[in-house]
Amino acid sequence: MDKQFCENLKNARKYCNMTQKEVSIKIGVVESCYANWEQGRTEPNIDMLRKICILFNVNIDELINGRL
Repeated sequence: MDKQFCENLKNARKYCNMTQKEVSIKIGVVESCYANWEQGRTEPNIDMLRKICILFNVNIDELINGRL
């Protein structure tokens, strides 16, 4: 898993003042699933990426490549 993506995901969540649990509830996954994305153990599919981007109000390019 790309470390930059993991860092961006975590930074976006923190910028929105949300916990991992809050994010997981809003996008419909269990908390451990979301935590694994931030830790780079697994990666979200495209549908989950879309939901995350809508929730954090970022585009996919920013989330994957950009510095948030």
